[in-house]
Amino acid sequence: MGQGVITMAHGAGGSVMQGLIKKYIVSALGGSGVEVPLEALDDAAVIHGIVLKSDSYTVKPLFFPGGDIGSLSIAGTINDISVMGAEPLALASGFILEEGFALEDLQRVLLSMKAASSSAGVPVITGDTKVMERGAIDKIAINISGVGIRNEALDSNIAVVKKHRMFEGRWLVDSGIRPGDKIILSGTIGDHGIAVLSARQGYGFETKVTSDAAPLNKMISKVLRVGGVVKMKDPTRGGLANLLNEWSEKSKVGVLIHEEKLPIKEGVRAACEMLGLDPLEIGNEGKIALAVIPQKVDEIVEVLHSTEEGKDAQLVGEATEEFDMVAMETVVGGRRIVAPPVGDPVPRIC
Repeated sequence: MGQGVITMAHGAGGSVMQGLIKKYIVSALGGSGVEVPLEALDDAAVIHGIVLKSDSYTVKPLFFPGGDIGSLSIAGTINDISVMGAEPLALASGFILEEGFALEDLQRVLLSMKAASSSAGVPVITGDTKVMERGAIDKIAINISGVGIRNEALDSNIAVVKKHRMFEGRWLVDSGIRPGDKIILSGTIGDHGIAVLSARQGYGFETKVTSDAAPLNKMISKVLRVGGVVKMKDPTRGGLANLLNEWSEKSKVGVLIHEEKLPIKEGVRAACEMLGLDPLEIGNEGKIALAVIPQKVDEIVEVLHSTEEGKDAQLVGEATEEFDMVAMETVVGGRRIVAPPVGDPVPRIC
């Protein structure tokens, strides 16, 4: 009897995708023994002090309010390197193009990539291009791989943490959160997913929400110079719900967030209510969640507020030993479990 086939849920960022990665990919390719290995399933890997990340993008449609597949691909890879406590150095691009794809659209994507990489100060220096027959893919798929080195502020950041509690390891990883750590969001959630969804034909709604896709390496460096960060992560596929459940599972802590403190744009909230979606499960590409020691919360929020990308930053919750899951305190005073999404309610947003 066969083992089944790949479905869209296997690439959606939720529990089905995690099961595929653990059962098949990690079991086949894991075991390298590097500093932060594949089986850690973190935002990037670390080997000999070099941070390495590879990510692929198949967003639909290619162009959406506030961005496109080009700017998105640059931002996504840069951010995954940066949240580990690294400074991204350079990127490699891989293009798979469909026969018949308009050269005008390709140029538009490339110019968008150039603008995003220049803004971040992280150049694209190598890559590969392939063309496939019409119908084999949907116009274009992009892979962006990147390398980074230890951010010069990471050691001082960790030293600040160690003044107040134990901290093991040399990098900011998902397993490093402890009870008492505070959870900060750098801004509003759900923006990117709703912006992409609004650009798709057939959904029949309009919104002024634009994608938040942006490289965050410069903002992250400012935060690290304050010190006290134990982990950062961008809520992409599966949104904040998936992110917090990864932290809870890997760090073996509970996480409690407060509904009244969650920053959500009215356009996102209205779209989710109309479509029956949970904003906690909608992805972003220009926001991060930060786990920080309580002694540095105010300073970190202040620094975030001084940046364009973090102007809506908000303290939203804390890690706890009261329970071992993710829960939300609702505006009416009760609590509900925030389960990891099975799949992404808005597929192909990245």
